[in-house]
Amino acid sequence: MGSTVSKTAIVIGTGAGGGMIAKELQGRYQVTILEAGKEFKPFAFSVRRLAGLRRSGIFFDERLIRTLLPSMLVEKTDDMVLVRGIGVGGTTTLATGNAVRCDGALKEIGIDLDAQFEELYRELPITTEHQRRWTKTTKHMYSIFEEMDLEPVVTPKFLYAPQCIGCGHCAIGCPTGAKWDTRSLIDEAVANGAELITGCRVTDLEISDGAVTAVRAKHRGRKVTYGADLVVLAAGGLGTPPILEKSGIPCRSRLFVDPVLCVAGPLPGIRQDRQILMPFISQQDGYILSPYMDYLSFFFNEDWRLPMRDMASIMIKLADEEAGSTDGKKINKTMTSVDKANMDRAIAQSREILERRGVPREQQFLGTLNAGHPGGMLPLTEAESETLHSPLLPENLYVADATILPKAMGNPPILTIMALAKKIAELV
Repeated sequence: MGSTVSKTAIVIGTGAGGGMIAKELQGRYQVTILEAGKEFKPFAFSVRRLAGLRRSGIFFDERLIRTLLPSMLVEKTDDMVLVRGIGVGGTTTLATGNAVRCDGALKEIGIDLDAQFEELYRELPITTEHQRRWTKTTKHMYSIFEEMDLEPVVTPKFLYAPQCIGCGHCAIGCPTGAKWDTRSLIDEAVANGAELITGCRVTDLEISDGAVTAVRAKHRGRKVTYGADLVVLAAGGLGTPPILEKSGIPCRSRLFVDPVLCVAGPLPGIRQDRQILMPFISQQDGYILSPYMDYLSFFFNEDWRLPMRDMASIMIKLADEEAGSTDGKKINKTMTSVDKANMDRAIAQSREILERRGVPREQQFLGTLNAGHPGGMLPLTEAESETLHSPLLPENLYVADATILPKAMGNPPILTIMALAKKIAELV
């Protein structure tokens, strides 16, 4: 197919935005996909056996998670641990497969994605069928949320439900292929003629006369350049801004990250680890609540020394204030007073949930504050609602990841980013 297409495009990144736009553009353009990481490999170790090593002190820094899961890149700020995927599929391989629509902030500035969402619902395996296989533990927790008027909603998942074995490994690499991720989109693009180059880290863009003339990168230790008629930057909320800044395109200090904190406690034999992660979600003012077993806390937080089978855990995901930045070397991000107040409210609710489930309040403990939904440093405004293209960008450069989201969602962003990417593909 590539030989019949005259125009060329480079897509940087293979996550939610990059995967979708590469699939949509291939055929209209001859697409080259540049990915900084390598092929994704799921967690291949016994969690139970590794848990026995925790007291040895071998797991002393969260950044060591890459020795167990090479596609998980961990960075630290003064306040929290930031997690993202690096490899084919981006962070979608490590996300829990939540297909949640959360485009309210986009609608507020006049961006209508209804048609794109409808296409995604038709094209992708989005389902709530997993509810039919919920364990007694999940059902009991759901009933507690209902009793507290928290209005839980079954989470739509990117899932081939019959293949799900309820192993709880959604966030460390699904072992059966039940959880869908954007590697499928990359495979489709490549099957239709696109070229995928892994281990290729883009450094900056060469810009002349209002257009990108070359993409500069490092591949296998060598400096390389690529030219194209169109460039789409989808390296993620922490990857895209440094590339733009190094190319002379200023971003804004509006980084959000959706901080996550788990409240947990002992409950022998609960086996919350043997269920799909985040089976349902409760939307609250400024955050969401959901059952979740946090592997990062389990391995690296000293308070999480119980066997995983004997812990109950509630996850808080916060819609933080848009205040922070990254230059590719250092990430500046702290919790504001508003963020802390919202987190305190969420912790109090989570403690009550666990207490109702049978975990005494004095035995409860907190997990590691972490985050994995960075974005917002080149936010779309009402002026760009028709073009989805910032005036700061060269005419042949688009951004198609969470960098362009106008505000923190405090919700899983994958589906919304893919809808945006679809719209951008139509516009270009």
